[in-house]
Amino acid sequence: MKSQHEIKQTKVEKIPKDWEVMKLGDSKVTEAIYYGITAKASNQNTGLKMLRTTDINDYKFDYAKLPFCEITDSRNQLNQYNLGKGDIVIARAGTVGVSVLVSEDYKDTVFGSYLIKVKLKSGIYPKFIHYFLQSNLYWNHIQKAQGSTLKNINLPLLRSLSLPLPPLPEQQKIAEILSTADEAIQKVDEAIEKTQKLKKGLMQELFTKGVVDSRQHTGKREFKDTEIGRIPKEWEVIEIKKLGKVITGKTPPTANKEYWNGDVPFITPFDIGEEKHVYNTERYISAKGAQKVGNILPKDAVLVVCIGSTIGKIALTFKESIFNQQINALICKDNINPHYVYYAISSKANFLKSFSGTAAVPIIKKSLFETFKLPLPSLLEQQKIAEILSTVDKRLELLRERKAKFERVKKGLMGDLLTGRKRVNL
Repeated sequence: MKSQHEIKQTKVEKIPKDWEVMKLGDSKVTEAIYYGITAKASNQNTGLKMLRTTDINDYKFDYAKLPFCEITDSRNQLNQYNLGKGDIVIARAGTVGVSVLVSEDYKDTVFGSYLIKVKLKSGIYPKFIHYFLQSNLYWNHIQKAQGSTLKNINLPLLRSLSLPLPPLPEQQKIAEILSTADEAIQKVDEAIEKTQKLKKGLMQELFTKGVVDSRQHTGKREFKDTEIGRIPKEWEVIEIKKLGKVITGKTPPTANKEYWNGDVPFITPFDIGEEKHVYNTERYISAKGAQKVGNILPKDAVLVVCIGSTIGKIALTFKESIFNQQINALICKDNINPHYVYYAISSKANFLKSFSGTAAVPIIKKSLFETFKLPLPSLLEQQKIAEILSTVDKRLELLRERKAKFERVKKGLMGDLLTGRKRVNL
């Protein structure tokens, strides 16, 4: 890549002199932009498939997972609603603004009414536009037009979108470079998926067979059938309340500023992600706030979300913390390994969710949560199981860090290449 010194100021951005600024709706850029067809998913296994907003994830979709559909639209010319190679499809509701580039012709697939299809002219490289629609230039445009809370976008808004356009060969070269970044991210995603499958398989094996039989292969282990499944004969089935002290969280009064903006992490379901520990929180409370709430959790307390749509999410505290009322916490006894408990509950997360019933707002009351049953081996075997799974989690953590690094590189490249701050060598 090379720096570009010959620039011009435009309404959009400073760009190279040999670039143009055009609207997405310009006839030189786009052949057509239009809404999708009215249809609904069906249980049939034949006919047309349908792409919906919910099928687009990370600027991609999985054709094999698309549902078949029933067309409720009265229009007869369905072919214009098929997905063709080079089409760009943008969500106008739901995952507002997120787009996908169609990589091949799908004559048997239509796109739904909450999507907008952009069919580009032959002189515009689809992959270049695909990356532009992931850039800050694009997102800043639609957020400025719609406000901070994006609810929907429409055709006039997309047609008014300004594009800094280099000559076609440069569009292709820029897309090629960004595709390399995407390929690196994809490889990490594949490694993450493979490692997650390994972890799932290990959990299934370890919580039914234990370590001695499945890992060391020494001696013949006997098993027994229990209300939670088949487990080693010497293991117990134990309720969570017998593993330690269960506490429901509280929120200090938000109107009192003295209770907030301190150094004590305040954990909510939002702060519990894919990592085993909660390292950072959106909000922190002061020592006074912690004193007001009480029940300060020690390091490695087990946190389980028991109210709301994310019921069953689980994590461990990384340091002394306070938590809110949507979470139940378990402070384990000395003879109970909290990392083992974390993995044991994780392995039964779906079953735990079933405890919440069918209420509009899912909830597992503390008294019910305390009766949830887990398999319990000796402390030594708890530690061995936790060590094996922690090794896999460490691998996942490193992979996610690598992915985040590649994503930062890609974002920086998009900022430089899509504005011409750095030029590519053709």
